[in-house]
Amino acid sequence: MGVTPIEGFADITQVAPRAAVSLKPGRFRSALITMLETMRLSLDALRAHKLRSFLTLLGVILAVTTLVAVMSVVAGLNFYVADRIANLGANVYVLNRMGIITSEDAWVKAQKRPLVTREELDSLKSGMHTASHIAALLGNNSDVRHGNDLLENVNVLGVTPNYSEVRSLNIAAGRFLTEADQEHRSPVCFIGADLVKKFFSSVDPVGKTIRAGTHSYEVVGVAAVIGSALGQSQDNFVFIPLETYRKEWGTQRDSLVLFIQAQNAEMMSASEDEARMLLRAWRHISWDAPDNFGIIGSDSIMGLWQSLTGNLFMVAVGLTAVFLVVGGIVIMNIMLASVTERTREIGLRRSLGARKKHIVLQFVTESAVLAATGGLMGIVLAYAVVAVARALTSIPMRTPISAVILSLGVSTGVGLFFGIYPAMRAAKLDPIEALRADG
Repeated sequence: MGVTPIEGFADITQVAPRAAVSLKPGRFRSALITMLETMRLSLDALRAHKLRSFLTLLGVILAVTTLVAVMSVVAGLNFYVADRIANLGANVYVLNRMGIITSEDAWVKAQKRPLVTREELDSLKSGMHTASHIAALLGNNSDVRHGNDLLENVNVLGVTPNYSEVRSLNIAAGRFLTEADQEHRSPVCFIGADLVKKFFSSVDPVGKTIRAGTHSYEVVGVAAVIGSALGQSQDNFVFIPLETYRKEWGTQRDSLVLFIQAQNAEMMSASEDEARMLLRAWRHISWDAPDNFGIIGSDSIMGLWQSLTGNLFMVAVGLTAVFLVVGGIVIMNIMLASVTERTREIGLRRSLGARKKHIVLQFVTESAVLAATGGLMGIVLAYAVVAVARALTSIPMRTPISAVILSLGVSTGVGLFFGIYPAMRAAKLDPIEALRADG
Protein backbone atom coordinates (compact mmCIF):
# COMPACT_ATOMS: atom_id res chain seq x y z
CA MET A 1 0.00 0.00 0.00
CA GLY A 2 1.40 3.49 -0.84
CA VAL A 3 2.53 6.05 1.69
CA THR A 4 0.59 9.28 1.83
CA PRO A 5 2.53 12.58 1.62
CA ILE A 6 1.58 13.42 5.17
CA GLU A 7 2.86 10.08 6.44
CA GLY A 8 6.14 10.50 4.55
CA PHE A 9 6.61 13.99 6.02
CA ALA A 10 6.05 12.55 9.49
CA ASP A 11 8.74 9.91 8.88
CA ILE A 12 11.26 12.53 7.77
CA THR A 13 10.67 14.71 10.85
CA GLN A 14 11.33 11.69 13.05
CA VAL A 15 14.62 10.76 11.33
CA ALA A 16 16.11 14.26 10.89
CA PRO A 17 16.56 15.12 14.59
CA ARG A 18 18.34 11.81 15.18
CA ALA A 19 20.72 12.58 12.32
CA ALA A 20 21.43 16.08 13.69
CA VAL A 21 22.11 14.69 17.14
CA SER A 22 24.47 12.09 15.74
CA LEU A 23 26.46 14.76 13.90
CA LYS A 24 27.14 16.94 16.96
CA PRO A 25 29.34 14.47 18.86
CA GLY A 26 31.26 13.86 15.63
CA ARG A 27 31.99 17.55 15.18
CA PHE A 28 33.05 17.88 18.79
CA ARG A 29 35.31 14.83 18.51
CA SER A 30 36.85 16.19 15.32
CA ALA A 31 37.50 19.60 16.92
CA LEU A 32 39.03 17.94 19.99
CA ILE A 33 41.32 15.78 17.86
CA THR A 34 42.36 18.84 15.87
CA MET A 35 43.20 20.78 19.05
CA LEU A 36 45.13 17.88 20.58
CA GLU A 37 47.08 17.33 17.36
CA THR A 38 47.82 21.05 17.11
CA MET A 39 49.02 21.08 20.72
CA ARG A 40 51.25 18.05 20.07
CA LEU A 41 52.80 19.71 17.03
CA SER A 42 53.39 22.90 19.01
CA LEU A 43 55.14 21.05 21.85
CA ASP A 44 57.25 19.08 19.36
CA ALA A 45 58.37 22.35 17.74
CA LEU A 46 59.36 23.78 21.14
CA ARG A 47 61.25 20.64 22.12
CA ALA A 48 63.12 20.69 18.82
CA HIS A 49 64.64 24.10 19.62
CA LYS A 50 65.04 24.12 23.42
CA LEU A 51 67.73 26.78 23.70
CA ARG A 52 66.10 29.10 21.20
CA SER A 53 62.75 28.71 22.96
CA PHE A 54 64.31 29.51 26.34
CA LEU A 55 66.08 32.63 25.07
CA THR A 56 62.86 33.70 23.39
CA LEU A 57 61.03 33.43 26.68
CA LEU A 58 63.40 35.52 28.80
CA GLY A 59 61.27 38.65 28.47
CA VAL A 60 58.09 36.82 29.45
CA ILE A 61 59.85 35.04 32.33
CA LEU A 62 61.16 38.32 33.75
CA ALA A 63 57.76 39.99 33.34
CA VAL A 64 55.89 37.22 35.14
CA THR A 65 58.51 36.95 37.89
CA THR A 66 58.35 40.69 38.52
CA LEU A 67 54.56 40.77 38.58
CA VAL A 68 54.13 37.76 40.88
CA ALA A 69 56.92 38.87 43.25
CA VAL A 70 55.52 42.40 43.61
CA MET A 71 51.97 41.14 44.06
CA SER A 72 53.31 38.79 46.74
CA VAL A 73 54.97 41.69 48.57
CA VAL A 74 51.86 43.89 48.31
CA ALA A 75 49.52 41.07 49.43
CA GLY A 76 51.83 40.19 52.33
CA LEU A 77 52.13 43.79 53.48
CA ASN A 78 48.37 44.34 53.19
CA PHE A 79 47.68 41.28 55.34
CA TYR A 80 50.38 42.29 57.81
CA VAL A 81 49.03 45.83 58.18
CA ALA A 82 45.44 44.60 58.48
CA ASP A 83 46.46 42.11 61.17
CA ARG A 84 48.99 44.16 63.17
CA ILE A 85 48.29 47.85 62.57
CA ALA A 86 44.75 48.36 61.29
CA ASN A 87 43.34 45.80 63.72
CA LEU A 88 41.95 48.19 66.34
CA GLY A 89 39.79 45.52 67.96
CA ALA A 90 36.38 43.98 67.30
CA ASN A 91 34.10 46.69 65.81
CA VAL A 92 36.37 49.44 67.17
CA TYR A 93 37.20 52.86 65.72
CA VAL A 94 39.28 55.74 67.07
CA LEU A 95 38.25 59.32 67.76
CA ASN A 96 41.13 61.73 68.37
CA ARG A 97 42.25 65.27 67.73
CA MET A 98 44.34 64.80 64.58
CA GLY A 99 42.82 61.98 62.52
CA ILE A 100 44.86 60.79 59.52
CA ILE A 101 47.23 63.49 58.27
CA THR A 102 48.54 63.12 54.69
CA SER A 103 50.06 66.56 53.98
CA GLU A 104 51.99 69.34 55.67
CA ASP A 105 49.12 71.78 55.14
CA ALA A 106 46.69 69.42 56.86
CA TRP A 107 49.16 69.01 59.73
CA VAL A 108 49.40 72.80 60.25
CA LYS A 109 45.60 73.13 60.26
CA ALA A 110 45.20 70.16 62.63
CA GLN A 111 47.47 71.84 65.19
CA LYS A 112 44.74 74.47 65.70
CA ARG A 113 42.07 71.93 66.59
CA PRO A 114 40.71 71.82 70.16
CA LEU A 115 41.77 69.03 72.51
CA VAL A 116 39.60 65.98 73.16
CA THR A 117 38.71 66.44 76.84
CA ARG A 118 37.41 64.34 79.71
CA GLU A 119 34.12 66.24 79.57
CA GLU A 120 33.67 65.20 75.94
CA LEU A 121 34.44 61.60 76.88
CA ASP A 122 31.71 61.72 79.55
CA SER A 123 29.32 63.36 77.08
CA LEU A 124 29.83 60.59 74.53
CA LYS A 125 29.47 57.90 77.18
CA SER A 126 26.13 59.27 78.29
CA GLY A 127 24.82 60.23 74.84
CA MET A 128 25.78 57.32 72.56
CA HIS A 129 23.30 54.49 72.03
CA THR A 130 25.23 52.56 69.37
CA ALA A 131 28.44 52.07 71.40
CA SER A 132 28.96 49.21 73.84
CA HIS A 133 32.23 50.58 75.30
CA ILE A 134 34.32 53.75 75.09
CA ALA A 135 37.91 53.48 76.32
CA ALA A 136 40.32 56.39 76.66
CA LEU A 137 44.09 56.72 76.49
CA LEU A 138 46.80 59.30 77.19
CA GLY A 139 50.44 58.58 76.56
CA ASN A 140 54.06 59.60 76.96
CA ASN A 141 57.52 58.07 76.66
CA SER A 142 59.87 57.60 79.61
CA ASP A 143 62.77 55.54 80.89
CA VAL A 144 61.73 52.72 83.24
CA ARG A 145 63.91 51.23 85.98
CA HIS A 146 63.86 48.24 88.29
CA GLY A 147 66.79 48.05 90.63
CA ASN A 148 69.90 48.70 88.56
CA ASP A 149 68.28 47.72 85.28
CA LEU A 150 67.12 50.38 82.81
CA LEU A 151 64.82 50.18 79.79
CA GLU A 152 64.71 53.33 77.68
CA ASN A 153 61.89 54.89 75.67
CA VAL A 154 59.01 52.91 77.15
CA ASN A 155 55.42 53.90 76.36
CA VAL A 156 53.80 55.01 79.62
CA LEU A 157 50.06 55.05 78.93
CA GLY A 158 47.15 56.07 81.09
CA VAL A 159 44.08 53.99 80.19
CA THR A 160 40.56 53.36 81.41
CA PRO A 161 39.76 49.96 82.98
CA ASN A 162 37.79 48.80 79.91
CA TYR A 163 40.76 49.34 77.59
CA SER A 164 41.83 45.68 77.71
CA GLU A 165 38.34 44.56 76.71
CA VAL A 166 38.01 47.04 73.86
CA ARG A 167 41.48 46.27 72.47
CA SER A 168 41.20 42.52 73.14
CA LEU A 169 44.37 42.36 75.25
CA ASN A 170 45.33 38.94 76.63
CA ILE A 171 46.53 38.71 80.23
CA ALA A 172 49.47 36.38 80.91
CA ALA A 173 49.60 36.84 84.69
CA GLY A 174 47.85 38.86 87.39
CA ARG A 175 45.01 41.19 86.44
CA PHE A 176 44.25 44.33 84.50
CA LEU A 177 43.53 47.73 85.99
CA THR A 178 40.17 48.11 87.77
CA GLU A 179 37.60 50.81 88.46
CA ALA A 180 38.89 50.98 92.06
CA ASP A 181 42.40 51.69 90.74
CA GLN A 182 40.91 54.44 88.59
CA GLU A 183 38.85 56.05 91.35
CA HIS A 184 41.65 56.00 93.91
CA ARG A 185 44.37 57.01 91.44
CA SER A 186 46.31 53.98 92.61
CA PRO A 187 50.05 53.71 91.82
CA VAL A 188 49.67 50.36 90.03
CA CYS A 189 50.61 49.24 86.53
CA PHE A 190 50.07 46.57 83.91
CA ILE A 191 53.23 45.88 81.89
CA GLY A 192 54.17 44.43 78.51
CA ALA A 193 56.34 41.42 77.75
CA ASP A 194 59.46 43.51 76.97
CA LEU A 195 59.60 44.76 80.56
CA VAL A 196 59.13 41.24 81.91
CA LYS A 197 62.00 40.02 79.76
CA LYS A 198 64.25 42.89 80.86
CA PHE A 199 63.45 43.08 84.59
CA PHE A 200 61.79 39.83 85.65
CA SER A 201 63.16 37.06 83.44
CA SER A 202 63.50 34.60 86.33
CA VAL A 203 60.93 35.86 88.88
CA ASP A 204 57.20 36.53 89.04
CA PRO A 205 56.72 40.25 88.26
CA VAL A 206 53.32 40.54 89.98
CA GLY A 207 53.76 42.47 93.22
CA LYS A 208 57.13 43.93 92.24
CA THR A 209 57.74 47.66 91.86
CA ILE A 210 59.08 49.55 88.85
CA ARG A 211 59.97 53.22 88.48
CA ALA A 212 58.84 55.28 85.49
CA GLY A 213 60.30 58.76 85.46
CA THR A 214 60.03 59.97 89.06
CA HIS A 215 57.05 57.76 89.95
CA SER A 216 56.90 54.23 91.34
CA TYR A 217 54.23 51.67 90.46
CA GLU A 218 53.35 48.21 91.69
CA VAL A 219 52.96 45.60 88.95
CA VAL A 220 49.50 44.01 89.16
CA GLY A 221 49.44 42.24 85.80
CA VAL A 222 51.40 41.20 82.72
CA ALA A 223 50.22 41.18 79.12
CA ALA A 224 50.68 38.23 76.80
CA VAL A 225 53.21 38.69 74.01
CA ILE A 226 51.83 40.79 71.15
CA GLY A 227 54.84 40.92 68.82
CA SER A 228 56.12 43.65 66.54
CA ALA A 229 54.66 45.79 63.77
CA LEU A 230 56.87 47.16 60.99
CA GLY A 231 59.93 46.41 63.13
CA GLN A 232 58.58 48.19 66.24
CA SER A 233 57.85 46.16 69.37
CA GLN A 234 54.25 46.27 70.59
CA ASP A 235 55.21 44.89 74.03
CA ASN A 236 57.20 47.90 75.28
CA PHE A 237 54.54 49.57 77.45
CA VAL A 238 53.40 50.37 80.97
CA PHE A 239 49.66 50.89 81.52
CA ILE A 240 48.57 52.91 84.55
CA PRO A 241 45.06 54.14 85.48
CA LEU A 242 44.01 57.15 83.42
CA GLU A 243 43.34 59.28 86.52
CA THR A 244 46.75 58.32 87.92
CA TYR A 245 48.31 59.45 84.68
CA ARG A 246 46.40 62.75 84.72
CA LYS A 247 47.55 63.35 88.30
CA GLU A 248 51.24 62.51 87.81
CA TRP A 249 51.95 63.03 84.11
CA GLY A 250 49.17 65.31 82.89
CA THR A 251 49.77 68.62 81.08
CA GLN A 252 47.57 71.38 79.67
CA ARG A 253 48.12 70.03 76.15
CA ASP A 254 46.88 66.48 76.74
CA SER A 255 44.27 65.30 74.27
CA LEU A 256 42.46 62.02 74.83
CA VAL A 257 42.43 59.23 72.29
CA LEU A 258 39.08 57.45 72.41
CA PHE A 259 38.55 53.84 71.33
CA ILE A 260 34.83 53.40 70.64
CA GLN A 261 33.41 49.91 70.25
CA ALA A 262 30.18 49.61 68.28
CA GLN A 263 27.60 47.06 69.38
CA ASN A 264 28.22 44.96 66.27
CA ALA A 265 29.86 45.15 62.86
CA GLU A 266 26.64 46.22 61.13
CA MET A 267 26.39 49.31 63.36
CA MET A 268 29.95 50.56 62.79
CA SER A 269 28.91 53.20 60.26
CA ALA A 270 25.92 54.33 62.34
CA SER A 271 28.08 54.50 65.45
CA GLU A 272 30.68 56.67 63.72
CA ASP A 273 27.91 58.99 62.52
CA GLU A 274 26.43 59.21 66.01
CA ALA A 275 29.81 60.02 67.60
CA ARG A 276 30.45 62.66 64.94
CA MET A 277 27.01 64.23 65.44
CA LEU A 278 27.28 64.36 69.24
CA LEU A 279 30.79 65.84 69.25
CA ARG A 280 29.90 68.43 66.60
CA ALA A 281 26.86 69.43 68.67
CA TRP A 282 28.99 69.61 71.86
CA ARG A 283 31.50 71.85 70.10
CA HIS A 284 28.79 73.94 68.37
CA ILE A 285 30.23 73.34 64.91
CA SER A 286 28.23 74.91 62.08
CA TRP A 287 26.49 72.49 59.70
CA ASP A 288 28.67 73.61 56.76
CA ALA A 289 31.99 73.57 58.68
CA PRO A 290 34.33 70.55 58.55
CA ASP A 291 35.03 68.37 61.59
CA ASN A 292 37.70 69.67 63.95
CA PHE A 293 38.49 66.14 65.13
CA GLY A 294 39.37 62.87 63.45
CA ILE A 295 37.58 59.52 63.28
CA ILE A 296 39.76 56.60 62.21
CA GLY A 297 38.50 53.11 61.43
CA SER A 298 40.28 50.04 60.16
CA ASP A 299 38.92 50.81 56.68
CA SER A 300 40.49 54.29 56.80
CA ILE A 301 43.90 52.88 57.71
CA MET A 302 43.71 50.16 55.07
CA GLY A 303 42.52 52.66 52.45
CA LEU A 304 45.52 54.90 53.14
CA TRP A 305 47.91 51.96 53.12
CA GLN A 306 46.51 50.50 49.90
CA SER A 307 46.83 53.88 48.19
CA LEU A 308 50.53 53.79 49.10
CA THR A 309 51.08 50.20 47.96
CA GLY A 310 49.08 50.98 44.81
CA ASN A 311 51.99 53.14 43.65
CA LEU A 312 54.35 50.20 44.10
CA PHE A 313 51.99 47.98 42.13
CA MET A 314 51.75 50.52 39.28
CA VAL A 315 55.56 50.57 39.02
CA ALA A 316 55.50 46.78 38.79
CA VAL A 317 52.81 46.93 36.10
CA GLY A 318 54.96 49.38 34.12
CA LEU A 319 58.01 47.11 34.31
CA THR A 320 55.88 44.09 33.46
CA ALA A 321 54.41 45.85 30.43
CA VAL A 322 57.89 46.70 29.11
CA PHE A 323 59.12 43.13 29.58
CA LEU A 324 55.98 41.68 27.98
CA VAL A 325 56.17 43.94 24.92
CA VAL A 326 59.84 43.06 24.44
CA GLY A 327 59.08 39.38 24.98
CA GLY A 328 56.12 39.53 22.59
CA ILE A 329 58.19 41.15 19.83
CA VAL A 330 60.88 38.48 20.27
CA ILE A 331 58.22 35.76 20.10
CA MET A 332 56.81 37.28 16.90
CA ASN A 333 60.26 37.43 15.26
CA ILE A 334 61.05 33.86 16.24
CA MET A 335 57.70 32.68 14.89
CA LEU A 336 58.35 34.52 11.61
CA ALA A 337 61.70 32.76 11.38
CA SER A 338 59.94 29.48 12.15
CA VAL A 339 57.50 30.09 9.30
CA THR A 340 60.43 30.58 6.92
CA GLU A 341 62.17 27.44 8.18
CA ARG A 342 59.05 25.31 7.89
CA THR A 343 57.76 26.53 4.53
CA ARG A 344 58.04 23.06 2.98
CA GLU A 345 56.22 21.52 5.99
CA ILE A 346 53.40 24.05 5.55
CA GLY A 347 53.14 23.26 1.83
CA LEU A 348 53.05 19.53 2.59
CA ARG A 349 50.26 19.96 5.13
CA ARG A 350 48.25 22.11 2.71
CA SER A 351 48.66 19.55 -0.05
CA LEU A 352 47.38 16.82 2.26
CA GLY A 353 44.17 18.76 2.92
CA ALA A 354 44.96 21.14 5.76
CA ARG A 355 43.03 24.38 5.44
CA LYS A 356 44.26 27.90 6.13
CA LYS A 357 42.48 27.92 9.49
CA HIS A 358 44.40 24.80 10.52
CA ILE A 359 47.72 26.48 9.72
CA VAL A 360 46.65 29.63 11.60
CA LEU A 361 45.55 27.51 14.56
CA GLN A 362 48.84 25.61 14.61
CA PHE A 363 51.08 28.68 14.69
CA VAL A 364 48.88 30.71 17.06
CA THR A 365 48.73 27.73 19.42
CA GLU A 366 52.49 27.30 19.18
CA SER A 367 53.01 30.96 20.04
CA ALA A 368 50.55 30.78 22.95
CA VAL A 369 52.11 27.59 24.30
CA LEU A 370 55.54 29.19 24.01
CA ALA A 371 54.41 32.24 26.02
CA ALA A 372 52.46 30.14 28.54
CA THR A 373 55.55 28.03 29.13
CA GLY A 374 57.46 31.22 29.84
CA GLY A 375 54.68 32.24 32.22
CA LEU A 376 54.94 28.95 34.11
CA MET A 377 58.72 29.28 34.35
CA GLY A 378 58.29 32.86 35.62
CA ILE A 379 55.81 31.71 38.27
CA VAL A 380 58.19 29.00 39.48
CA LEU A 381 61.06 31.51 39.60
CA ALA A 382 58.84 34.00 41.47
CA TYR A 383 57.95 31.38 44.09
CA ALA A 384 61.67 30.69 44.54
CA VAL A 385 62.43 34.42 44.91
CA VAL A 386 59.61 34.84 47.44
CA ALA A 387 60.81 31.83 49.46
CA VAL A 388 64.39 33.14 49.57
CA ALA A 389 63.27 36.67 50.47
CA ARG A 390 61.00 35.34 53.20
CA ALA A 391 63.86 33.28 54.66
CA LEU A 392 66.50 36.04 54.54
CA THR A 393 64.41 39.14 55.37
CA SER A 394 61.55 40.15 57.64
CA ILE A 395 59.40 41.36 54.73
CA PRO A 396 55.96 39.71 55.02
CA MET A 397 55.20 38.06 51.68
CA ARG A 398 52.39 35.79 50.54
CA THR A 399 51.57 34.81 46.96
CA PRO A 400 47.84 35.08 46.16
CA ILE A 401 46.40 32.62 43.65
CA SER A 402 45.08 35.63 41.72
CA ALA A 403 48.70 36.61 40.95
CA VAL A 404 49.36 33.19 39.43
CA ILE A 405 46.16 33.20 37.34
CA LEU A 406 46.69 36.80 36.19
CA SER A 407 50.32 36.23 35.23
CA LEU A 408 49.59 33.03 33.34
CA GLY A 409 46.63 34.62 31.55
CA VAL A 410 48.58 37.73 30.55
CA SER A 411 51.58 35.77 29.29
CA THR A 412 49.35 33.45 27.24
CA GLY A 413 47.47 36.48 25.87
CA VAL A 414 50.75 38.05 24.78
CA GLY A 415 51.64 34.87 22.92
CA LEU A 416 48.27 34.82 21.19
CA PHE A 417 48.47 38.49 20.19
CA PHE A 418 52.01 38.46 18.85
CA GLY A 419 51.48 35.09 17.17
CA ILE A 420 48.63 36.25 14.94
CA TYR A 421 50.78 37.96 12.29
CA PRO A 422 53.20 35.02 11.79
CA ALA A 423 50.25 32.62 11.70
CA MET A 424 48.43 34.65 9.03
CA ARG A 425 51.62 34.88 7.01
CA ALA A 426 52.04 31.10 7.19
CA ALA A 427 48.44 30.53 6.11
CA LYS A 428 48.81 32.80 3.07
CA LEU A 429 51.70 30.79 1.62
CA ASP A 430 50.93 29.24 -1.76
CA PRO A 431 50.99 25.43 -1.31
CA ILE A 432 52.76 24.78 -4.64
CA GLU A 433 55.45 27.41 -4.03
CA ALA A 434 55.84 26.15 -0.45
CA LEU A 435 56.50 22.61 -1.67
CA ARG A 436 59.20 23.89 -4.04
CA ALA A 437 61.05 25.54 -1.12
CA ASP A 438 64.33 24.01 -0.02
CA GLY A 439 63.85 21.55 2.85
